[in-house]
Amino acid sequence: MRHTFRFYKSPSNRWYIDLPDWEGSISELEMVEGADTMLDKISGDANECFIDMSDEPFEGSDTVKLVSDLRDAIGGGNYIMETYKGEPLNHPMWLCAVTEHVFADLPEAIYVSPVINND
Repeated sequence: MRHTFRFYKSPSNRWYIDLPDWEGSISELEMVEGADTMLDKISGDANECFIDMSDEPFEGSDTVKLVSDLRDAIGGGNYIMETYKGEPLNHPMWLCAVTEHVFADLPEAIYVSPVINND
């Protein structure tokens, strides 16, 4: 499943994923524990970015690998973004249980690529 997701930064500088069909609390959509700083990098410190994500590799994607499954503890898992734009990065992050909602599971790897707007 490859899909483009929108991420946005609130006026209080907190990152969130935009999931219009989400029925839980908005606070559950907040990107924290390394996911926020990864979004700062991908967005170029902007307040919004769009990222293609999939649980299957696609051309030009970088890999975010699961390093520890935390579903039985706090939910979600610890991941590491090995590369960004093909360059070594090794950026650790925790992705919460919303990841399980998005992918209908906790993927062993998530493949990502920023969507470049060429207006």
